[in-house]
Amino acid sequence: MDNDYSVDLAEIASTIRTNDVIAIRFVTVGQRLLLDFRTTEIDGPMVRVVDPVKSVEERYRSLKQLRPRFALPDRIVSVWWPKFTTSLAESGVWDEVMRRVSDGGHVEAVRLADEALAELVARERALQRDAIRGVGFRTLWSASPSRR
Repeated sequence: MDNDYSVDLAEIASTIRTNDVIAIRFVTVGQRLLLDFRTTEIDGPMVRVVDPVKSVEERYRSLKQLRPRFALPDRIVSVWWPKFTTSLAESGVWDEVMRRVSDGGHVEAVRLADEALAELVARERALQRDAIRGVGFRTLWSASPSRR
């Protein structure tokens, strides 16, 4: 069951259409989805799973390492996605991402973007399995009654 948070899909779609660099944060996985829609003849748009950073400055430095031929963007927009990663596709948000990626004209970028989403979904499912099995998680309530 997905979280019942209301998400302004129109606002998120507008953010994707109008900003060059976006970091999407998720409720279940610690990694971020970094979207950089800037292109050149050599470099296509980038959609990549990245680790979280401690500061905005660190995100700019990591982006410069990932995209050395690009100047630093004026801003990096952060989007909070309080739902499961699979709901990006179900909600139509992923269609907006893929539209921007395919508009760049780099076929390889489309494949890499799909792989990035698949990686996030796989990470999330692995965490869900671990939570069910109790691997790396602690239960708050026991199934057996406890003495008071």
